[in-house]
Amino acid sequence: MFKLKSIALGIIGLSLLLTLPGMFINQSEPDDYLQPEVCSECHADIYEQWNGSMHSNSHKDPVYEKLFIMASRETNSSFDAFCSKCHIPIDFLTGNIPSADNYKVSEISEKGISCDFCHTVNATNGNGGFISSPGSIKRGPLEDSNYSTFHGTTYSELHTKSEFCGMCHNVNHPFNGLILENTYTEWKEGEYNETTTCQDCHMTPGVTGYKANPGRASPGAPMRDNIYTHYFVGGNSMLPGLLGSPKHERLAKERLQAAAMVEIIRLERTNDNKTMNLTIKVTNIGAGHKIPTGLTEARLIWLEVDAKDLSGKTIFGSGRIDKDGYIDPGAVKYHTIFGDSDNKPTEKVWMAEKILMDNRIPPKGYSIENYSFDIPTDLKGPLNVDVRLNYVSASQELSDLLFGKGEIKPPVVEMASVSAKIEVTPYVPIKKTPGFTSVFLLMAILILYARIKSIK
Repeated sequence: MFKLKSIALGIIGLSLLLTLPGMFINQSEPDDYLQPEVCSECHADIYEQWNGSMHSNSHKDPVYEKLFIMASRETNSSFDAFCSKCHIPIDFLTGNIPSADNYKVSEISEKGISCDFCHTVNATNGNGGFISSPGSIKRGPLEDSNYSTFHGTTYSELHTKSEFCGMCHNVNHPFNGLILENTYTEWKEGEYNETTTCQDCHMTPGVTGYKANPGRASPGAPMRDNIYTHYFVGGNSMLPGLLGSPKHERLAKERLQAAAMVEIIRLERTNDNKTMNLTIKVTNIGAGHKIPTGLTEARLIWLEVDAKDLSGKTIFGSGRIDKDGYIDPGAVKYHTIFGDSDNKPTEKVWMAEKILMDNRIPPKGYSIENYSFDIPTDLKGPLNVDVRLNYVSASQELSDLLFGKGEIKPPVVEMASVSAKIEVTPYVPIKKTPGFTSVFLLMAILILYARIKSIK
């Protein structure tokens, strides 16, 4: 009964989103928004930064496309608007919602989250809720931007705040309210909310915080200490690579490799020399949100551990990838596992009703992992331990589900690594020599045996 009621309320809520003029859906058409190529005539550098970014590819993203079509079919299109509002916001705002049976969008929405959408937003309430006012006035973070001869400008405080990003980077299930993506809240409840905004990290050249980018917003504009970049670099290195943007792929890898640190804080043998104890610490040193974040039922960070002797023989291993791309099931993994109505794990967010597990690492937080393994008696030389912290933008399980088994092998990014060596003496059982007590007992047994025999 509760589930049916939740679905009914969700449908009513979506209907309101799609029908109430002036609240979210505007009385406008896709042609009311400028094509990004028009913007590039004056903002060439910014256009080049945006072109190839995940924002520019939010509709072309093949993982999103496959998930959208699957969700549309399995929910009788009830998820169509929910997905569209952040991936093709202009078509959402103008009521042009695609479906699995009619997966077509306007020309401007083919270009994803483009310039004229972001710079016409004037209000948001989060979870994909925003008001956009297309027209001649463009909104942005500069208080004195009165230099354009093509359009009017106005200062928008919203564009300087993380709340602007949070309108699409906090996502709740439309029917049951389950938190699906929580990046904005992770930042807001984290260690950086008073010192660093989303824009400071994701719209400047810095990889772990603000770094000024001196320049001009357009040829006739004044020289400024900082012009925000529009690469919108996150952790998704897989899709820019698939979609032909090596620059964005490289930037994403650099961002991932600055996000975490891995340390070996204990590597010691037990007193009997039979067992090795290994303790690893993983710290979130560079991300203003949890790692991983976003689509965390698909994105995955895990520890790969290898212990080898001097000859290269593997003594212990964890977190390896097999020939089919699957990670050792016993590996330490950092991600979210959603559960469906039967408490079974699912990567289909439309079926998610609860969180079965979430062990991701918060900003400036850490996780301690312990391993223990036997030391073989034939160990040769010192023990060498290598630890790697790895990341994939999409799990092999999800890739196989969407594209077919083995069609895509998500590239692995090594976020951090550390090595250590320890001298080990193999355990050798001690052969005890007979002591005085043993000799005495043996002699007593022989005397007793002799007496018994003499009596007979």
